[in-house]
Amino acid sequence: MAAHPLLDDLRAALGDAAVLTDPDLLAGHARDEADLCDSGIPLVVVRPRDTEDVVAVVRAAGRHGVPVVPQGARTGLAGAANAVDGAVVVSTVAMDRVREIDPVGRIAVVQPGVVNAALARAVREHGLWYPPDPGSWESSTVGGNVATNAGGMCCVKYGVTGEYVLGLEVVLASGEVLRTGRRTAKGVAGYDLTRLFVGSEGTLGVITEVTVALRPAPEESLTLVAVFPTVATAGGAVAGIAERGLTPSLLELLDRTHLRAIEAYRPMGLRTDAEALLLAAVDTGARAPDDLARLAEVCAAAGADEVYAASDATEAAALLQARRLAHPAMERFAAQTYPGGNGGLVIDDVAVPRGRLAELLDGVARIAEACQVPIGVVGHAGDGNMHPNIVVDRADPAALARGRRAFDEIMALGLELGGTCTGEHGVGLLKRDWLAREIGPVGVRVHQAIKAALDPAGLLNPGKVI
Repeated sequence: MAAHPLLDDLRAALGDAAVLTDPDLLAGHARDEADLCDSGIPLVVVRPRDTEDVVAVVRAAGRHGVPVVPQGARTGLAGAANAVDGAVVVSTVAMDRVREIDPVGRIAVVQPGVVNAALARAVREHGLWYPPDPGSWESSTVGGNVATNAGGMCCVKYGVTGEYVLGLEVVLASGEVLRTGRRTAKGVAGYDLTRLFVGSEGTLGVITEVTVALRPAPEESLTLVAVFPTVATAGGAVAGIAERGLTPSLLELLDRTHLRAIEAYRPMGLRTDAEALLLAAVDTGARAPDDLARLAEVCAAAGADEVYAASDATEAAALLQARRLAHPAMERFAAQTYPGGNGGLVIDDVAVPRGRLAELLDGVARIAEACQVPIGVVGHAGDGNMHPNIVVDRADPAALARGRRAFDEIMALGLELGGTCTGEHGVGLLKRDWLAREIGPVGVRVHQAIKAALDPAGLLNPGKVI
């Protein structure tokens, strides 16, 4: 088969080393971590080093009518980074420079391939803090976090990625470079184009630079664990914490399925007999002991079987690490649940008002029973964002059908409770239909109009979001 003429253009612009066509590598860049989402094999993977390289790639792809799929670390859970057949995958892993840290302005300017944890470590040297901390923070990139408006465990107090993005540099489908936003503490001139691109999942442009706001490093943190007899009781405690006006810096829920999976994956003495566990923290310095005591009081009043504080920073860090292990532990649990390692996870990401959290958790349990599929629940209880993990047998069409039914029923329940189809994972391929249902026909038309205005040929990450 003759080589595609686009490859010559890309090699001329970027050099041979940045233009990759090895079949194994192409297959490895076909998809992100979302299970059971369609994907294709790209024509080529390119690794640009700077904005000019991205401009050259986008313009060359446009001339040849070839789709462009941006990818970061491919840690996404909604299929947003999945390739389509014959696409150019723009991998940002080589765009990994922290360009600037300004301690006075409390900002950092980074390329999109900078890993979240690397940015956190870099700014810590200046006594500053970058709060967004998705579970994949040791591997996910800032560009990918921006593209999906990722969240994390600190969201309950500090919010999601978009609340820290002050400005962007974006290569449009035309190959033009757009700069949005500002470096100033205040700025309200014109449409908020920065917010338009945050969460757009590469469908409107390729992000090549991000300016983020930083905070002073948090004060000393204290952590507690509350053990509950039911998952719904834990949800009631979350509502009570919100009603009392308390603001923990972290409030995470793990059900028994996750506790057992984590303990099997990496033994650390977790309470695997508990039906649910709330992990809470406060970072209010001298006030932390009193704030933690108030959280403990609410948990006890809500029906906790046991409430105890971490004895020291080492134990607190171990508990936090246990929460971060939830996803790989459930992947292993799923693989071992069915013969031949055929177990897979369909990962939901539904957010509801905090006052409806107990109803959501009760509903998930009913759905698991009705659909006859194992479902483990973990998530950011403090902001009502839960991740029901549906375990399916990839080799059994009937099991897959039951899993998809459970996924859809959880989505429908979330919307019925006044929630949203995604709290932090994005829409990607997994939730296109549910986004349309959530925003309605007028919202769909507005989305489509924006897409058509910025990408009239439909070449940027086609098939995603809308």
